[in-house]
Amino acid sequence: MATSDRETGHRAPTLRPDLLALTEWIAPSERVLDLGCGDGVLLRHLIDTKGVVGYGIENDPARIVACIERGINVIQSDLDEGLADLQDGHFDHVIMSQALQAMRNTQGILREMLRVGHEAIVSFPNFAFWKHRKSILEGHMPVSESLPHQWFNTPNVRFFTVADFTTLCGLLDIEVREWRGFDDQGRPVQEDLNFLAALAIARIGRAAS
Repeated sequence: MATSDRETGHRAPTLRPDLLALTEWIAPSERVLDLGCGDGVLLRHLIDTKGVVGYGIENDPARIVACIERGINVIQSDLDEGLADLQDGHFDHVIMSQALQAMRNTQGILREMLRVGHEAIVSFPNFAFWKHRKSILEGHMPVSESLPHQWFNTPNVRFFTVADFTTLCGLLDIEVREWRGFDDQGRPVQEDLNFLAALAIARIGRAAS
């Protein structure tokens, strides 16, 4: 049986607003895969509050150790190499939180997420956020809470927008079933996500044939 943060001596951290929002799409007792799961905070929360059967994939050794200390089942793997070892439809939800922009094979990982999962949840910084546009007009690459790195040390290899992601989903026959957005203060955004959301979350699935 998986242990909680309390049982392992960890103080349960406060989840970011976007992570709390996406947990609303997870039903109790689901099978959940978290890609780029970091230190396992999200999965620990889902296990403790929803009773999910959770697994993570992470490539950073220090973060893998943190996951293990939290009692998370974690696999070390490079996500750009795909999910070939996982069975079709094995998970109810596959989550990728703020990691899609660091993927080199963007189309491939989206297809893989919806091969191994019935539905997927993707969150990403929205490059079209109005403050990012302002930075570009002022002659500089944007630096913000959702894009915290400088241009010369960023791990990101893709910079895209809510509109770009929507277009890509259409090309891949992926249905965007629901959007959530947050501004740079973590406040929910209800309208015009492509302009007002610093961070966007999409609940996606295979389009009906």
